Amino acid sequence: MKERIIGQVKRVNGPVIEAMGITDAMMLELVKVAESRLIGEIIKLEGQNAVIQVYEDTTGVCPGDNIYGSGMPLSVELGPGLIGTIYDGIQRPLEDIYKISGHFIEKGIQVSSLNREKKWNFVPEDIKLGSPINGGAIIGSVQETDSINHKILVPLGLSGVIKSISPKGEYLVTDTVAVIETRDGDKNITMLQNWHIRKPRPIKERLPLNIPLITGQRVIDTLFPIAKGGTVAIPGGFGTGKTMTQHAIAKWCDADLIVYIGCGERGNEMTDVLNEFPNLIDPRTGKSIMERTVLIANTSNMPVSAREASIYTGVTIAEYFRDMGYHVAVMADSTSRWAEALRELSGRMEEMPAEEGFPAYLPTKIAEFYERAGYMKTLCDKDGSVTLIGAVSPPGGDFSEPVTQHTKRFVRCFWGLDRQLANARHYPAISWHNSYTEYLYDVIPWWEQHAGPTWADDRAFMMELLQKEVRLQQVVKLVGPDALPDSQKFIIETCTMFKNAFLQQNAFDNIDRYSTVEKQMRMLEIILTYYKRGAETIKRGVTLVTLKQMSVYQDIIKMKFNVPNEDLNLLDKLMAKLERAMDKVESVYVKN
Repeated sequence: MKERIIGQVKRVNGPVIEAMGITDAMMLELVKVAESRLIGEIIKLEGQNAVIQVYEDTTGVCPGDNIYGSGMPLSVELGPGLIGTIYDGIQRPLEDIYKISGHFIEKGIQVSSLNREKKWNFVPEDIKLGSPINGGAIIGSVQETDSINHKILVPLGLSGVIKSISPKGEYLVTDTVAVIETRDGDKNITMLQNWHIRKPRPIKERLPLNIPLITGQRVIDTLFPIAKGGTVAIPGGFGTGKTMTQHAIAKWCDADLIVYIGCGERGNEMTDVLNEFPNLIDPRTGKSIMERTVLIANTSNMPVSAREASIYTGVTIAEYFRDMGYHVAVMADSTSRWAEALRELSGRMEEMPAEEGFPAYLPTKIAEFYERAGYMKTLCDKDGSVTLIGAVSPPGGDFSEPVTQHTKRFVRCFWGLDRQLANARHYPAISWHNSYTEYLYDVIPWWEQHAGPTWADDRAFMMELLQKEVRLQQVVKLVGPDALPDSQKFIIETCTMFKNAFLQQNAFDNIDRYSTVEKQMRMLEIILTYYKRGAETIKRGVTLVTLKQMSVYQDIIKMKFNVPNEDLNLLDKLMAKLERAMDKVESVYVKN
């Protein structure tokens, strides 16, 4: 639809513009403001007046400037070319913008989200002409990267019969690759389609969340697992490692595709992401991780309203790939900056504030975002999922502030970062006391099938030991460690070993940075065997000092560095060595 004048600017209040004389406009319509064509969205309509949220700097906009309507909502372009691209919050490719305007984004700059000049090798599906077809069906594919075979989908809401389909060959995203005969006439299908970012894409049905997202981070996979299609919050104060935790998950998790949203983050952090991600090697393919990544960079110095839109842009792209049958992990860093954008825009619109100045609809917005996660049966009868991993940045690390508290209501997994652990260089700094997961009982069958039938019991036993250690540490603070018997000191000693040898992980070590499911299970078994055998020997009179002096003790501490994922026989040898050492200690004691 061509642009048309729908009104004029009445008042400018930062990124919020009041318009007058509005005609022929609709709620959430994409508009362009003034002659510089600043991109905006109608967020309030009242008679002939409207409130417009502008996604660019409004400096220079004056009362009386024209407002142009587009007749469509704020949407993203979906099609080949998304993978490996770096966008801003409203899906403008930053690399293309840099070529045009240099280091700073010019106001009103118009750049296509997808490359209109690049040709893609389209391979049609084997579809019989004249057969019925509906929205979401696959009509062909494009091998976009070595990792992603991009499925070309019929636009949602369209149904009819296949009239023609193009042969295999090179096509632009705007070229017609199929024609569908509908009740309203023939519709040309291209590889490019648009979708309203605030509207979830439809699915056939929701499926149970019973397959874990394996991250390779032991504290997550073993203690607080998340299911594919699940939701998780990572709250923590400044410097506790939210961004680095998301980086590790993005690189090592078994999702097919990553959508990383830098929402209101500092420019230097996003610079690190943009510099590091292209150089990271995907462990599954041996090529750049950018071949399965879409980056959305909306730093804290960019327009605040674009920050509010960036979250929806990212999750819409994730849903699009989910509809092809892929498992997508979305990293939102951070939802606190998104909530702050809502607060600022709400204040400029003079809405009644709720707690700490946030708008009263903050819980609704958070719920709408996290509800877009899930493990789905798509319209093309494939299984796909969107997993939402949202970082939360509570001021001063206060988990009682509104964004953290409301987020906890709508997520089923909580990885609370601990300042003391971060200060002690214990990473990931996920607290085993403040964190929890509600996916545990859903994923136990998978773990017992792939790791071993004792996984759930071993995990529960270790969690119980960690709880006992908390109570014993309180006693130590009151009366000192010497007041405890060796049996209780051994619990503290075992938990310390578990923290250092299992929970703490070195992202810069080639062996320790990622642990397979099998390695995690075997490491846990060794530590629990050490505790169970050791506790029995202590009952028979063996001292704690004797157990710590065994050479195998240091081998257990160092096993995370010394045992590669592909050589787990070394863990079998370590277990055998542990059993022999315990037998020797017991035999010496019996003789004495």
